[in-house]
Order: sequence, then structure tokens, then C-alpha cells
Amino acid sequence: MPQAVKPEGDLPEAVKPHYLGHRERARQRFNAVGGEALQDYELLELMLHMIIPQKDTKQLAKDLIARFGSFSQVLGASRARLTEIKGLGETTITHIKVMQAVAQRYGRDQIVRDQPILGSWNQLIDYCRAQMAFDDIEQFRILFLDKKNRLIADEVQQTGTVDHTPVYPREVIKRSLELSATALILVHNHPSGDPAPSSADVRMTREIADIAKPLGITLHDHIIIGKAGHTSLRGLKLI
Repeated sequence: MPQAVKPEGDLPEAVKPHYLGHRERARQRFNAVGGEALQDYELLELMLHMIIPQKDTKQLAKDLIARFGSFSQVLGASRARLTEIKGLGETTITHIKVMQAVAQRYGRDQIVRDQPILGSWNQLIDYCRAQMAFDDIEQFRILFLDKKNRLIADEVQQTGTVDHTPVYPREVIKRSLELSATALILVHNHPSGDPAPSSADVRMTREIADIAKPLGITLHDHIIIGKAGHTSLRGLKLI
């Protein structure tokens, strides 16, 4: 009869892999100081412990941070780019993308409450960054709000290339009317990392605002998300 595999904690000291002691110390450090006090590679290593239980993941975590730049950029990296990393198989990559989806869902739940979204602006920016800041292609999404500025829907309207997303203002308004939205927040990302608006961004925003206004739909803002920050067209007084 085959013998049952003992859990890590029950292995004799003489046969325990060298990394198990390091893993326990890493968990204790997390419990003592919390995630905010950890460096990106340390937090990523802890995540990889759960995904790859039978391997030392410290160097893999460091390699991923060196390649992509930050914890968030590792989660946001495309499957194609992750497959280029030695030590990452298809199952591990799927688990990383599951972790990304968990983080995005958590961020969405912070703003999907029975309260005006404009009162949770910092959470909104954090959510948009988690959703879009590290994508390799442009994505244009719309937050549809009711008359109390509560979120009705958050929808990706278009995806494009590395530097362009086709946006059709009349389709934006059509969808707003279908949802009975009375206000909008536009959001898109710049994969280049620079959140500065282009002339095309400003022109498209003003066109949507001009069509929406006679219909009683308010355009609150157009937020552009980059890796290093964000830009508000309302804040720049461009709308």
C-alpha cells in the first residue's frame, strides 16, 4: 500500500527541503509587520509559496520583479510575456492571473456600494489602476452612474492597440440611454505609461460631453491611467 505524503510541517528535520525554514520565517514576518512593510519581491514570493508548494520561489520572485518592474506589473503581465520566464508553467501562470482577478474584484467591491462614487475618488483611482495601468493595449471603459452618482455599471467599451482605441461617441450615449444613466466617468489607459492626454483624447471627450448634455447626461470626468499615475481632464480644465 502506498504511503501517504506527510505535510511540510510533519517532515523530519533531516529530510526537510532547505527552503521550508525560509518560508516559515517569511510567513512570520508577514504576520508581524503586514503586507505594506514588505518589498514587492517578498510579497510576490509569499504568493508564489501558495502556487508552487514544492519549490524555492525567492529567486523566481526576484526574477519576475526584475523583468516587469513591480508586483502589480507582474500580475498585469500578459500570458505571452509570463511564458518567457523560466520556472513558470501554464498552471502557475493561470494562478497568477487568478490572483490578478481577485485583486481587481476586491478593488471593484470597494466602489460598488450604495453611495455616490464621487465620494470614493481615491478608491476609484486605485480600482482603475488595478484594472488598466499595466495592460499592454489600450482599453476604454465607462462608469455609468445614476442620478445619485451611484454606480450602475462598469463596462469596457473598446480595446485597441498599444497606442490607439477607437471610440464612437454615439455608441457611448446609446449605451447610457439603455442603462438609464444620468452621469458618466470615462477611463482609459496609456500603455506607454505617460497619462498626459492627447489632442485626440480631448477632442473625443468634448464630443461625448456635447452630445450628452442636451440629453440630461453629465460627463463628470475622463481619467487617463498610466503606470506612474493618472490624469483628470476635469482637473486640467479641458472639459
